[in-house]
Amino acid sequence: MALKNVIGIDHAVVMVRDLDHAAETWKRLGFTLSPRGTHSAHMGTGNYTMMLDPDYLELLGVLAPTEHNAPARTMLEKHEGIERVVFTAVDSAAGADEIRARGYAPIGPTDFERPVTMPDGTKSAAKFRTFQWPVKEAPAGMRIFACQHKTREMVWIPELMRHANGAKRLREVLLVAPEPAKEAAHLSKMIDRETHTETDGAIAVPSGSDRADFVFMTKEQLGRRYPGVSLAGLADRGAAGLVIAADPSAAEKALGANGVRSGQSICVAPAKANGTLLAFVRA
Repeated sequence: MALKNVIGIDHAVVMVRDLDHAAETWKRLGFTLSPRGTHSAHMGTGNYTMMLDPDYLELLGVLAPTEHNAPARTMLEKHEGIERVVFTAVDSAAGADEIRARGYAPIGPTDFERPVTMPDGTKSAAKFRTFQWPVKEAPAGMRIFACQHKTREMVWIPELMRHANGAKRLREVLLVAPEPAKEAAHLSKMIDRETHTETDGAIAVPSGSDRADFVFMTKEQLGRRYPGVSLAGLADRGAAGLVIAADPSAAEKALGANGVRSGQSICVAPAKANGTLLAFVRA
């Protein structure tokens, strides 16, 4: 039975080594970024968000080493890219109880907040309650969390949801691994969702509701899906990319020389997006 308090992908987190430099990179890719946020001293991180509907993207950087961000720092020693995907939690405490009943010891729930500067210049705060699955439970090396938004209006701000590249929402999170079926089965068990096999042999795991799917494949399969797109620097195992529903003509115009047409997609190679393949498809 599917989890009742976890209702699909909320956002994807791209870990970066230089947060402000990465923000400029993604602005050049046609995204509208929120003002920089700073998390608690315990978390030791800062972020920029790119708001879509009903989900979003997050650039996350380590500002000060802490025990909490040790897993992220371990990844950054090897490469940048998608380090975790976060689900929307209806109730984080109840969600933590649900995964505990399935044999996973939850970390949290934990309450935190970050300052927010509104478009009119006023100051407020975005408040969250999160929990995470055990760190060792990471299908294809991707950690998963769940986030309950207490102040959605401080995160989904209309002025921040319009992007020159036409981005609307997430369609897929792409993961590569030498044994995709094994990794997909791992995630399927963690979130209680059935897998299905796609026409090219990739294995999809729905995240829930009408939210984006997880799609597992080998690196070679990923290359066949996106011919002409360089996968240089991409790990053989990990969350490799994002498929984004968008206006393809707007994406092509905004991306300029950073964009590569591949079949029906306009793509950005991982080397040009902090280790993350981006594929813009028609909304």
